[in-house]
Amino acid sequence: MMRAVVLVGGIGTRLRPLTYSVPKPMLPVGHVSIIERLITNLVGGGVTDVTLALGFKPEPFIEAFPDGTCAGAQLRYAVEPEPLDTAGAIRFAAEAVGIDDTFVVANGDVLTDLDISALVDFHRSHGAEATLHLIAVDDPSAFGVVALDDDGRVRRFVEKPAAGTEPSNLINAGTYVLEASVLGRIPTGRKVSIERSTFPAIVAEGLAYAYATDDYWIDTGMPDLYLAANLDLVSGRRSGQSCVGVHPAASVHPTALVERSVVAAGTCVANDARVVDSVVLAGATIGAGSCLSRSVVMGRIGAGATVHDSVIGADGAVADGEHIAHQRRPDPARP
Repeated sequence: MMRAVVLVGGIGTRLRPLTYSVPKPMLPVGHVSIIERLITNLVGGGVTDVTLALGFKPEPFIEAFPDGTCAGAQLRYAVEPEPLDTAGAIRFAAEAVGIDDTFVVANGDVLTDLDISALVDFHRSHGAEATLHLIAVDDPSAFGVVALDDDGRVRRFVEKPAAGTEPSNLINAGTYVLEASVLGRIPTGRKVSIERSTFPAIVAEGLAYAYATDDYWIDTGMPDLYLAANLDLVSGRRSGQSCVGVHPAASVHPTALVERSVVAAGTCVANDARVVDSVVLAGATIGAGSCLSRSVVMGRIGAGATVHDSVIGADGAVADGEHIAHQRRPDPARP
């Protein structure tokens, strides 16, 4: 049995207003929730048991997976009594379900085609206490960069290096293999970051390794990246995975034009509307003659409206004939 902890405790601040009505991991990418896509990949790599490390109510997840399984994995829930940051959440969840052997940790924001079994094999063959998955990026200056020895041992972390000074272009991609001994390094009852506190301590003892791949990888935690994750599936950018753009249970008028977009079940796209490079989520209505581009919509777009590069939540609306760009409705800054 291989077990995994998936960190889904965040409140989805960066994805507001979408997350006012739907927990971030339950938002769909290509008609399938982020959490289900993530767990499907874990199961493909040999994971059989997944614990969701939650910061608040598990009810939406229980309702979504009423038989206690997802993609063939047994689901368990560990609800933190207070925010414990990444390391604290990992220890709390692992102890709650009795993890006492090698296990996988995944950041719930990340979608990747990483071969989990290859990551575990690398971890074991190197006698590591912790192994991080790394991915190369064009501009590492906005990330925490990882410097490696030739054998994959982590030498140090460099947080947001100045351009031209970075030791590599490899960044922490948010999937780890850990030994149970890592749990003993994490203090209980307070916030602890695995990236800033736990991993550096393991690196100092020469027990941290990293495994770099060029697999598909995306952090879905921001609106533009969430949009990209959906469009990657309809455009064929994601090797071996795709989705139909318009769900069979969507209502799209024959005169409406939908291009390079995902239109969910339970939506209505009226006559002569144009939807381009966008995501239309369940419950949304797109009015007659409106034009939607580079946007994500849960709410109502009025007739003749133009919406570009915007995010409209379930309670958001764009009036008939209104023209907007670069907006979020309702205001994501509200409490």
